[in-house]
Amino acid sequence: MANISSAGDVAQPPLVGIRVFFVALNVFLSISSTLANTLILVALHKVSSIHPPTKLLFRSLAISDLCVGLTSQLLFCVTLTGRITNIRNNLFYYSGRLSIITSYVLLMVSALTSTAISVDRLLALLLRLRYRQTVTLKRVRKIVIGIWFICCVLGVWRHSSWGKEFSRVTFVVFLVLCLIISLLSYIKIYLLLRHYQEQVQNHFQQPNRPTMPLNMARYKRTVHGIAWVQLTLLVCYLPFCVVLMLLSYDKIPESASGMAVRRFTITLLYLNSSLNPILYCWRIIEVKEAAKDTIRSLNCFKSD
Repeated sequence: MANISSAGDVAQPPLVGIRVFFVALNVFLSISSTLANTLILVALHKVSSIHPPTKLLFRSLAISDLCVGLTSQLLFCVTLTGRITNIRNNLFYYSGRLSIITSYVLLMVSALTSTAISVDRLLALLLRLRYRQTVTLKRVRKIVIGIWFICCVLGVWRHSSWGKEFSRVTFVVFLVLCLIISLLSYIKIYLLLRHYQEQVQNHFQQPNRPTMPLNMARYKRTVHGIAWVQLTLLVCYLPFCVVLMLLSYDKIPESASGMAVRRFTITLLYLNSSLNPILYCWRIIEVKEAAKDTIRSLNCFKSD
């Protein structure tokens, strides 16, 4: 991963203005991400209609987004503040190092978890009656732990002197694989849903094959919601991946405009953590209602 915190050695006036802007923007996004993802975690705790393994994947995604707002984004702001004031001490140095590591780990967790959710929705459609027996909480818990472990190892590897040069390629490769798997999953889901709708319209069912054991309306809403999450991830991650490749060939200048491009793509990465909770509430009805109930209860508590 590119050095998220580096921005040149001399704080030139144009760079100062750019850094002040991105500090203010990222502080705002950090607060919104923290509050929104906390609300989603509380709402998920209240929802009982979502299959527990699927809910665990949602929780993992919300926790990674919450940690982005609480750690990576704030550390990024601290580092930029040090650049603005031209103060050189251990606080700003280590905040930059930690910002890179935590960003690498948490953003990879978000991407891999989103992909796992896409595959989970495909399995729900393919396995039908066997889904709940196959996709168990114990198995998904192992997958979630594996995702966090792998990403933490890659984060440590990124910080090592021999792994730094390959971290950019690793990040891009992982992201591309995640997007390909998610895209194939949604294509398969679309084809299966279209085939099922044709069967319903023709009042035809294949012999010796169980009917669809899903609440199709709720399933479609969930799939559409996760599809929006994936699309948002693509929009937020792709510019940074392009910048990573350009940095590898020294195509990004160390100028005010070059720094602005880098800060913009980094902020887009962090923005994804603030947008995911909105997509949850917008497309997944159960989470939306639970979030509303939580807000109402907070309002009642304040009025008391």
